[in-house]
Amino acid sequence: MPPDPRLPESGLPEMARPETLRPESLKAAIAGSEAMLYARGGQVCLSSRGRALPGLAGASVLLRTHSQLAAALGLIALDGVARRIVIAPPDVKAGHLASVIARADVEAVMGEDESLAIEGARFVPLDLSAVALAEGPQVVTEWVLFTSGTTGEPKMVAHTLAGLTGAIQPAAAADITWGTFYDIRRYGGLQILLRALLGHASLVLSDADEDVAGFLARLGRCGVTHLTGTPSHWRRALMSPANAAIAPHYVRLSGEIADQAILDSLKARFPDAAIGHAYASTEAGVGFEVTDGLEGFPASFIGRPGAVEMKVEDGRLHLRSARTASAYVGGGPDLRNDGWVDTGDVIEQRGGRFHFMGRAGGIINVGGLKINPEEVEAVINRQPGVRASRVSGRKSPITGAIVVAEVVLTEAANDNATFKEAILAACRENLPAFKVPAMLRFVPSLALTAAGKLSRNA
Repeated sequence: MPPDPRLPESGLPEMARPETLRPESLKAAIAGSEAMLYARGGQVCLSSRGRALPGLAGASVLLRTHSQLAAALGLIALDGVARRIVIAPPDVKAGHLASVIARADVEAVMGEDESLAIEGARFVPLDLSAVALAEGPQVVTEWVLFTSGTTGEPKMVAHTLAGLTGAIQPAAAADITWGTFYDIRRYGGLQILLRALLGHASLVLSDADEDVAGFLARLGRCGVTHLTGTPSHWRRALMSPANAAIAPHYVRLSGEIADQAILDSLKARFPDAAIGHAYASTEAGVGFEVTDGLEGFPASFIGRPGAVEMKVEDGRLHLRSARTASAYVGGGPDLRNDGWVDTGDVIEQRGGRFHFMGRAGGIINVGGLKINPEEVEAVINRQPGVRASRVSGRKSPITGAIVVAEVVLTEAANDNATFKEAILAACRENLPAFKVPAMLRFVPSLALTAAGKLSRNA
């Protein structure tokens, strides 16, 4: 298949183009477009909007909505008007909202109805028929996002629109319809919203109570061409017969390690699609995308000059670019060291390629020997009949912990005893003995976090 002109060259980091690096504002960038947002209840054409939302100029606003559609329209209305938009994810705990308001100096809360109001800030209703696209006084709005995977008080990081859009390239082809399994109120989903809006494309939004099969069917009806999600999202999609409804031109993975098994499975299911896996985080921003069909990334990325600089220290990946967040909001650890962000992701070089091993904080300690769960999962996931796996540590009075694996099989794999022995044999062949699971059991599914990642605490 010839290279897709809409994608970066295989194996090379995305480079920001000047015309998309610093849009004046989101409203200015999409004004006059025919971009569409498709929600389950209907669709919204952005070029039809024109009235402004009053009284929020220069304010710090918490955007707290029931739906993704309302969140998208609220972002468009507020950017360039509010000095700060704090984007509340759907799973933010009510008990943390008072702290969020205090730490982010929130003056107003915007949402569809007063059930979203919070004591300590005035409530502004979001009129879905009144999204501001008109010209007017502009400010550089700070976009505040919650990090995923945190416990206790949520951490918030500040971005600019320029940084959030730094990796976005203008599309060379028309009639693009994006879809995403992500929620746009988190970093990964927000990236896709911005790609769709700045490319004057369309975006199909998921609904909170919509199951995978229903969303896949709707993506097919809307003619999705570009579809994104975490590897865990994609494993669930591949398990659903409803994936027969879609035939995307471009499949993108991010948010978790994309191992060879999921890349190969997607290529087998969508042989005509360009498949890429991107590296990004809420703090570090978008780092790079790899489109050569292989897990990991070329070693030549490290130390290479460009829009994104990368280095390895103590086995961990560090990034430096204009796309990274500026700081934690309301206090927190120093995000940058001379501009460098420690991603916390452990990588290992094998020949001419670096491979992601897992999070530095997720290591299992077995008798003083360290194990990255993702390394064991990658071996298990490669075995025929396996759709997904989760490896964790279970307390042991002798070694401190033992390695435990939970495995989801495909429908075709129904002889559990045979598959269990085959999986363990593959682990013994490819891993040191201390990394081989001491216990393995089959489960019908694995829980995901609100961000679509494999839940490590389930």
